[in-house]
Amino acid sequence: MANQFLCVVIFLFVTSPVSAAQIPRSGSQKSSLQHAAQAISAGKLEQAETELQSVLRSAPDEFRALDLLGVIRILQHREPEAKKLFISVVQKNPNFAPGRAHLGLLYFQMGRPMEAVPHLREAVRIDPGRPDAVRALARILQDQSQVAVDAGDTEKALALLNEARKYAPDDPDVQFGFGMIALRLSLQQDAIEGFERTLQLRKNDPLALYDLGRAFMGLSKFEEARQQFAEYVKIRPDDPSGYCALGMTLAALERTQEARTQFDHSIQLAPTQTESYYRLALLELESRELEAASDHLRKVLDREPADAPALTALGKVAFEQKEYSEAIRLLRQAIANDSTMREAHYYLGLAFARTGHKQESKEELEVATRLEHEEAEHRRTEYRIADPGPPGRYGDSMQR
Repeated sequence: MANQFLCVVIFLFVTSPVSAAQIPRSGSQKSSLQHAAQAISAGKLEQAETELQSVLRSAPDEFRALDLLGVIRILQHREPEAKKLFISVVQKNPNFAPGRAHLGLLYFQMGRPMEAVPHLREAVRIDPGRPDAVRALARILQDQSQVAVDAGDTEKALALLNEARKYAPDDPDVQFGFGMIALRLSLQQDAIEGFERTLQLRKNDPLALYDLGRAFMGLSKFEEARQQFAEYVKIRPDDPSGYCALGMTLAALERTQEARTQFDHSIQLAPTQTESYYRLALLELESRELEAASDHLRKVLDREPADAPALTALGKVAFEQKEYSEAIRLLRQAIANDSTMREAHYYLGLAFARTGHKQESKEELEVATRLEHEEAEHRRTEYRIADPGPPGRYGDSMQR
């Protein structure tokens, strides 16, 4: 933090033009302030303080001198005195950007971010080109966003990161964080913007590629998603989640054999994971290879007996095989584990109809219709892909 304050002094007195409102009343004061700033940057704190005390004896309210004296107190690790000086500076001239920035940075250093934010915001408003205040403000907003995420308030987290993006548009971490929260809220277009900006700033970032693919999937832009996952597996060739995600896009594009190849590759890398088995089962079910579909689904259920999508798919297999009692058992179990499984209600209704249970059939089909309308209203999609873990780690994280 001490280095930050040195940079502020140099920035203020060397690179920044002084506005008319900031020019001291006398030339000697201006010269003393400049000498003090130079002495601080050279580490000559006693010399700098002598210059500043000389100014303050003749002009006790000279806020620039008070501000520089506060910087010296920071460098001397005398933070309480620095805080009093910076508060005095802000009181004497609320529109003096360095004083606002210094007070905000000090509060940040002291672990008091909520008190830091208003001063940093004012510093940036007065002087948008202050990198010290911008960096600190963006960092605090990021931290507050994570607190909001931990508290379950993702909308607040998104708003905080959106503000951080305005202050730090070229920070890839801020852009990526915004993309992740937008993705969690199913704001796919916002997520795409965040991840694309991340990739402009940090080329070939693997997580940005992967999550950009997820966002494209959420908009049913399967070819765009395929391109992202194809790039991802080039960078992380040992991550089975990448091949599974790539297979999902290929399946959606009806490139079935290519999809099978990717799911098989995923399984070779992580034989105990379940998602690729499930996806292979859906392909087999679609092509009416019912025994093969059943084999894949039972591998899923051996690891995850309560997996509602796998139970639903296996119930469909039993229905297609005209084993209606078994279909009813499996579909009821799927609904018990997840009552929002529209397809489970639909096939359960059909199975009840085939076994002569007309009232039960009617009730299940009505539930399926209601769920379908709700899904259409919220534009939900079944192509939801989970976060990838570190390279080589993959198992039960893929979501359906």
